Amino acid sequence: QVQLVESGGGLVQAGGSLRLSCAASGRTFGNYAMGWFRQAPGKAHGLVAAISRSGARTYYADSVKGRFTISRDAPKNTMYLPISSLKPEHTAVYYCAETPRVSGIYSDDYDYWGQGTQVTVSS
Repeated sequence: QVQLVESGGGLVQAGGSLRLSCAASGRTFGNYAMGWFRQAPGKAHGLVAAISRSGARTYYADSVKGRFTISRDAPKNTMYLPISSLKPEHTAVYYCAETPRVSGIYSDDYDYWGQGTQVTVSS
């Protein structure tokens, strides 16, 4: 059974940082590209960052370039997203997902999803 479990969210003041983690199990970690998505209140679900199977290639939404860094640790079957210089507009539920494709930008590219972790940034 494939499972993706996010952790690391919470309440943080503007300017603060968090490190989101996504622990994967149930299938061979290195065979799947992964991504982080977020959904803010009243807004559409969208990609934040994506990473290839090996971790050699990454993709970032323009809004987070230079601020967020996606990575993955194969021995730990875990993907990470340290997020810094947070602003209230970064408040959202952050989801991790896996895709059997070489890479994925759209939600439909991904076949398994975690339950999400809430990030709330206070002003």
